[in-house]
Amino acid sequence: MPLSSLLGVLMAFVFSGSTVAQRVTQGQTATSMQEGATVTLDCLYETSWSTYYIFWYKQLPNGEIIFLIRQSSASQNAKNGRYSTNLQKAAKFITLTISALRLEDSAKYFCALCEHTVFEVIVKAEQKPQSSIREIPAPMLQEPS
Repeated sequence: MPLSSLLGVLMAFVFSGSTVAQRVTQGQTATSMQEGATVTLDCLYETSWSTYYIFWYKQLPNGEIIFLIRQSSASQNAKNGRYSTNLQKAAKFITLTISALRLEDSAKYFCALCEHTVFEVIVKAEQKPQSSIREIPAPMLQEPS
């Protein structure tokens, strides 16, 4: 039984930063595959950051969007059940492979780019003087009547 509109219409997301624009482009159009087959979807992206994440999602016919897998630019190719990625960082290209296709895989598939920004939070612990600490008694528990 063919999986009609497995890919649907693929969309590109464009994210704007303060000094750099990022772009994600997916070139494939709708396709049909047989159940049990394997399909590979591609995503070309642009970023000037060295650390980033690429997320893959699918959108069901009812509009629900479901997270599938995340790939970090700093790690090996990701695998999550039947989903796996192949990141070619130098070419700024990633693929999503879905194995053992099922009828419920019929959806629109999206990749999204998120740059990794590290925020540092510095917390200064302050010792309270003993005189300002008081004990609050716990409420007594009563059995229901």
